[in-house]
Amino acid sequence: MQATECNLLTWHNRKRFTQIHVPWPVYKEALTCKWASSDLNRLTMGKIIFFEEKNFQGRHYECSGDSAELQSFLTRCNSIRVESGCWMAYEKSNFSGYQYVLHKGEYPDYHHWAGFNDRIHSCRMVPSHQGDYKVKIFERSDFGGQAKELMDDCPDLRTCFHSGEILSANVMEGYWIFHEHPNYSGRQYFLHPGEYRRFSEWGSASPVTGSLKRITEIN
Repeated sequence: MQATECNLLTWHNRKRFTQIHVPWPVYKEALTCKWASSDLNRLTMGKIIFFEEKNFQGRHYECSGDSAELQSFLTRCNSIRVESGCWMAYEKSNFSGYQYVLHKGEYPDYHHWAGFNDRIHSCRMVPSHQGDYKVKIFERSDFGGQAKELMDDCPDLRTCFHSGEILSANVMEGYWIFHEHPNYSGRQYFLHPGEYRRFSEWGSASPVTGSLKRITEIN
């Protein structure tokens, strides 16, 4: 793995830091599934800038790859500019807490990324994906009960699945966001290809799911 370069910028100086690459959360399925050997190898460099104040003001921090800990550089985050790539930002260090998908563009305050507060303490870049999208969802843990395969966005889970809950999932193709409420609102949960035997494995405290969306905007 190559080291990740990040820059800390202030009004008066500019210092360059080099961080060691931090791997994605380790699931045993990720060690053998094809995204680990193909999509990550095609990862293109991105650029994201976090600002402490609204409207891209104050101290800011520039990053071009995964970072498991941002708190050393910024005490808070009230605006973000994504210059390239698609990113996941996390409320807490080590890719935990509230999750937010960020496409290329400007976010002048945390409400623009549906943030629950002004804390962003880790981030990672979403690898590019070329091909189909497919996820299989289950009504029970460990892939039990009724199941359904989805290959497209679903703005309201209740219209395509008998339940508003997903207790386990198998992401076979592409990268997906599970949303807590219909119409892609509420808490967000990022799922990469692999098996999730219970909802806690994608970071949720509840199986309640209102909608599902593919991550298709990468650049």
